[in-house]
Amino acid sequence: MSENNDVTLQTFRALVESADHKFARVRDVPAYGRVSQSHFFHKVFKAYTRLWKYQQENRTKLVQCGLKRWEIGEIASRIGQLYFSQYMRTSDMRFLVEAYVFYEAILSRRYFEGSEGSPRDLGVRSKELRFYARFLLVSIILNRSEMVSHLMDRFVALVDDCRSNFRETNFKEWKQVVQEIVRFTKADKGFSVRPLRYCTTFDTHRSSIPYVARFHAKRVLKFQDALLASYHRNEVKFAELTLDTYRMIQCLEWEPSGLFYQKPTVKPSENGDSIDHSGASGIISMNLAADMTDPTMPSNPRKATLYHPSVTHLMAVMATICEELPPDSVVLLYISASGKTGHSNVSPTEKSGGSSKYSRYKGLSQNLGTSETQNNGKRELSSYDDYLWFGPKGNSGSNNLYPGDLIPFTRKPLFLIIDSDNSHAFKAGFAWC
Repeated sequence: MSENNDVTLQTFRALVESADHKFARVRDVPAYGRVSQSHFFHKVFKAYTRLWKYQQENRTKLVQCGLKRWEIGEIASRIGQLYFSQYMRTSDMRFLVEAYVFYEAILSRRYFEGSEGSPRDLGVRSKELRFYARFLLVSIILNRSEMVSHLMDRFVALVDDCRSNFRETNFKEWKQVVQEIVRFTKADKGFSVRPLRYCTTFDTHRSSIPYVARFHAKRVLKFQDALLASYHRNEVKFAELTLDTYRMIQCLEWEPSGLFYQKPTVKPSENGDSIDHSGASGIISMNLAADMTDPTMPSNPRKATLYHPSVTHLMAVMATICEELPPDSVVLLYISASGKTGHSNVSPTEKSGGSSKYSRYKGLSQNLGTSETQNNGKRELSSYDDYLWFGPKGNSGSNNLYPGDLIPFTRKPLFLIIDSDNSHAFKAGFAWC
């Protein structure tokens, strides 16, 4: 029996090593462009499917060999991370929901908390901290406000517990994460009493739902790609998701809950534990969240988000998206940044206080005058101050994004939103396009 258990444990470790190796290959794949990476993602999902099934079928033997609950939680956390990365690359809400399912299962089954001796293990505590941070990000994007509040309490308590138990370790970075999430949720509160996403429950009569997809299909141009970039010196953010890009993400997606949402059933087992019959307790499937979406609705546009990009990086990503843009499609470019010398410390959205869903777009309809100078009594246009500022400090020309920098991208259908105190310069610069 012992020899059989050893073979089981060795097989499990080999599967873990193989899955982790494949995970490392796709972890840093850029989340923009349409270059096919489906082969690698299929292989890593297949590897974790096999690993997850194996640990389920051999759980008793593996526990007898010393398998800890946090190791099971780490596998589930990796799967959730994979689903979230796929959502960021494809904007398919099913992947985001699957990430939530796995993270919720980890929380409810207390995989990280249930391991004996783990509170004294710094490595395990670090894994648990990363789990909470990732789960918070997924819950924020899904508008699970109750779960966000619950996770924040648990996360803050865990950081305080780590500081008291590991006094020799500096948890400054995690304290900063706590400050970020508190500031983020506080700024977002009261912005809207309902989701920013298009929701059939609020935005249209149910009888009109079948006609939405039909209308979309007949459009000459299809909205399939978006690039969302933000650069402010002191903007509200969590991880690399700023408040501005977060709200734009919400506006560009269909609401995944409400009319079409049916929560998977959770049945108690004989020992009282909950058995989750969704993705986290069985075979990993790419279609487990089909009940969260409606096939008659158009798909969400692919969205690439950039946090504090350089001007050259922004233009390189935009060039890649435009180069791979399908025929008869339009790309949306949203830029939130300070104008001129970047003295503004907060984004226009934060300044507005979130009082109106459309307050961010006022820069496109107001202050339409161009920058002018006097020369021998004649008024001449000046482009010296007509730029957005992408830099940490100073006033280097390489950190300036001018309206003319975006003109090459007008070769493809382009919808431009400049969220800035200097947006009027871009309005004037593109008036002829």
